[in-house]
Amino acid sequence: MNRPERQRPTSQGEGSGSGSGEEQLRAAPQPIADLDFLRGLIAAVDDSGIDSLEISRGGTRIRISKTPGGAATAAHSVAPAAEAHPPPPAPANPPAPPPAPGAAAEPPVPAPPTTPPNNWVEIKSPMVGTFYRAPSPEAPPYVEVGSRVVRGQTLCILEAMKLMNELESDVAGVVREILVENGQPVEYGQVLYRIEPDA
Repeated sequence: MNRPERQRPTSQGEGSGSGSGEEQLRAAPQPIADLDFLRGLIAAVDDSGIDSLEISRGGTRIRISKTPGGAATAAHSVAPAAEAHPPPPAPANPPAPPPAPGAAAEPPVPAPPTTPPNNWVEIKSPMVGTFYRAPSPEAPPYVEVGSRVVRGQTLCILEAMKLMNELESDVAGVVREILVENGQPVEYGQVLYRIEPDA
């Protein structure tokens, strides 16, 4: 007759104690983040007034930012003994950030036209001389850009041979461009002003 074998008492460290812990660490990894969950986070950040959001959930760190270069990313941090797995791809083409709430939209400043409209009248210098916008250094200029002028109104002074010659407007309208700096020498036929005539 065979004797039944005695069971050896299990010592601490044998059996399911240490082995199960190691198996748990090496268990099949869970997905880092559900894509629907990520899409929901991106939509929430996009609809809100915040610039970025960062959360940690089950060993996964997710950061979503509206600023350029801070596109939605997900980083996965694991324990040293566990195997590292690559994070899921970030959503392509994250939505463009909306304008900051409360920011006043400034109207764009129109750039000066490269070529003047056909109806603008060019006032040219009738002589060689020095261009002065005012009758004296202390006096205000005769006209500014945006000034309304009438036919025969003085626009500037041209000094030639120590003589001061007033240049008058040929048309009534609005001064749109002044093309010469005060005190600058000018040539015969050089364009000094462009005026948009009254309709």
